[in-house]
Amino acid sequence: MSKKHDEAMVIEYDRNGDASALRERSKPLPAPGPGEVVVEVIATGISHIDGFIRSGREADWPETAFPRGSGSDFAGIVVGVGTQTNGFGVGTQVIGHVRSGAHATFIVVPVTALVTKPKNVSWEVAGGLYLAGATALDTLDGLRLGADDVVVISAAAGAVGSIEAQLAKLTGATDIGTCGDRNFDYLRQLGIAPVKYGDGIAERIRTAARKPVTCFIDNFGQDGRALAQELGVPESRYRSSLDRRDTELRLLGDDPDAVAHGTHQLERLARLAADHAFTLLISGFYPLSSIVEAYGDLQLLHSRGKIVLGTHPVTTYRTVTARSVQEAGD
Repeated sequence: MSKKHDEAMVIEYDRNGDASALRERSKPLPAPGPGEVVVEVIATGISHIDGFIRSGREADWPETAFPRGSGSDFAGIVVGVGTQTNGFGVGTQVIGHVRSGAHATFIVVPVTALVTKPKNVSWEVAGGLYLAGATALDTLDGLRLGADDVVVISAAAGAVGSIEAQLAKLTGATDIGTCGDRNFDYLRQLGIAPVKYGDGIAERIRTAARKPVTCFIDNFGQDGRALAQELGVPESRYRSSLDRRDTELRLLGDDPDAVAHGTHQLERLARLAADHAFTLLISGFYPLSSIVEAYGDLQLLHSRGKIVLGTHPVTTYRTVTARSVQEAGD
């Protein structure tokens, strides 16, 4: 490995807490071993589960020694290789996943956690693809939707919900997304029928569906089970926000079977993205060094698309986004 890649800028934390606990550090980068490569990270996503783990609130997340790394999704370029790397040579553009530590400029990762990035998938989308996309795929795989189904997806404008909604359409199912007023146009652009949250939502869903609802995916986490029961959805075809959390934690597993499953789902996602089967809106793009600000944006619960970090921003100058202008007038 060349001297240029002997160290990396990494994001770590030394205590449980909110995003203010995150620290930017320069650390030595280990040489890749057999089956490993060094990836220069170009883009890396953030998610709510990152914050839950960092806070210490995830009881099923094993305690490890501090400092701890942050982030699971990334996309980048292979810049160093060990032995037995199965065709992932220097210069290969890749999408990958790790249990933690993706928020860095360089990362050493096994090739079993990598897929080749399609040329027509942008770096920003690739960097935020894994956890949201694999969670959506796992959820839909379990429901086995078909043309006779009517599926309601709450928080359908978020990263996971929007991918679920778009992929559900491919099965021929009738697809309804619940959201706030501000996301109606966005869901319509995706071909999803929007229904507003709040009192009377069950009747609005029935009107939009025009036939019985058969599945309900709750990404919102507020009264979803009661609403699904009111709509007559069988318990076996209801997925709660806790089910989503369990799915995400499984996808962050680092045992061989979990890694293999995650990579298989990532390979599917990369093909689907390349074929334009779904789009992933990047609603915020921040320099890696602005990670605390990025998590602050996430905590505002804008619930539209994905927030991604970049390691090579053209500029760190912050501009007012169209989304911010719209919300200021709401």
